[in-house]
Amino acid sequence: MKAAVTGAAGFIGSHLVELLVTRGYEVVAIDNLNTGRLENLSSVKNQISFCNVDVRSPDIVNYLSDVNVVFHLAALADIVPSITKPFEYMDVNVMGTTRVLEAARAAGVKRFIYAASSSCYGIPETFPTTEETVISPQYPYALSKYLGEQVFFHWQKLYGIGGLSLRLFNVYGTRSRTNGSYGAVLGVFLAQKMGNKPLTIVGDGSQKRDFTFVGDVAEAFVLAGESKATDMAINIGTSNPVSVNRLANLIGGSTVHIAKGLESRI
Repeated sequence: MKAAVTGAAGFIGSHLVELLVTRGYEVVAIDNLNTGRLENLSSVKNQISFCNVDVRSPDIVNYLSDVNVVFHLAALADIVPSITKPFEYMDVNVMGTTRVLEAARAAGVKRFIYAASSSCYGIPETFPTTEETVISPQYPYALSKYLGEQVFFHWQKLYGIGGLSLRLFNVYGTRSRTNGSYGAVLGVFLAQKMGNKPLTIVGDGSQKRDFTFVGDVAEAFVLAGESKATDMAINIGTSNPVSVNRLANLIGGSTVHIAKGLESRI
């Protein structure tokens, strides 16, 4: 099997690449290194083909020859920056997805797995949150990821590309970002802990997140790629929401509460 992974040098993408290699896949790792890092792929650098290319480039089709499955993880992440750069987020997360889908179609790829986001649900009122929960994006990032998912489903129906969309819930683990806010709270807390700084809790800390280990997420992608299921969105989480206060208690140390809206200054 030959797989292409976009966003391969990123947090989740690099873990997926490593797992695919251990499973015997030939891997084409695609990343423009805007936020990804080559050192994330150091353990498999001699076992993969790395391509420094932006997913919005027409040249992307040149790297999908003989590929059996595309795992599309490349995206601009984090909510706060999307508020000030909405066009950039729409360009990368929606048009970039469209470009990769078209490249996959031109290359004859039969299976496509899209990395979606649980942020499409906004602030859900029911836990665990199911796939039938009302879609309510609150910020440009969430909207761009959801629109990218809708493009993916449209390409499936119109052009017959099989695949699944995986809506990821707050992924954590090694190589995660240690700056930002919503969705990266564990990375932020760990960076603050290592820097002997107080843990910054937005609001009262009662808000809950479903934290999902990156190794489990990588496994979910591989299973999705090997599955014959298609035209579905699947939540990837633990069904065990944990409050931010509980997370802070587990990590330990002093805490400080900040008002909502100030988290971008962290």
